[in-house]
Amino acid sequence: MKKFLITKLIIVAFLLSNNAFAGNNHASDEWQIDAYSSAAPSFIGDFATIIGGDGKVIREGSNGWTCQAGNPRPFPKNGWKNVHEAMPACSDKEAIKWMMAYMAGKKPQLDNDGWMWMLHGDVGEDNLKAGVLNKKDSTPGQWIESGPHLMLMPKDPSSLDNMNADFTNGAPYVMFPKTIWAHVMIPVEGYYKHQEDSSP
Repeated sequence: MKKFLITKLIIVAFLLSNNAFAGNNHASDEWQIDAYSSAAPSFIGDFATIIGGDGKVIREGSNGWTCQAGNPRPFPKNGWKNVHEAMPACSDKEAIKWMMAYMAGKKPQLDNDGWMWMLHGDVGEDNLKAGVLNKKDSTPGQWIESGPHLMLMPKDPSSLDNMNADFTNGAPYVMFPKTIWAHVMIPVEGYYKHQEDSSP
């Protein structure tokens, strides 16, 4: 009985975390600001610039960080179904450079390492091959739908050449190893909630 109650509380907490944002219109500025800013700790997200699904700034920030949906798929007419599907990311200026280069298929040119928070995780991708967004097309055993994490985008991706790329042991690991987009994934509590079979 106790185990059942704990499981029920976890499910309720998960549902609330995905829906506890302002209003039902997920394309509204209000919902997007609430949802995207929550991708980082509040002491970062509350003061970050927010970019909406149309690519325009919907709130000016004051701390040099930028939060936006990280889902590379087209922005739905009515907004993302929930915050996890939006894949919001809060990035410092170097991580923004990294993201822009990645989306353009180019090598990131960073002045120093960049940092990116994704406390709502992502809807999945191949850990070895960049741009593979469907599980059926992914490398066998390399599909990971992440929960909350922090990322380090290194100025020199080759510095990660000898780093572990195994996402199943709970430790920080490298995604897209030995490519120009290699970066460190740092799991935090709840990382495996979307893919429990990959947990340690």
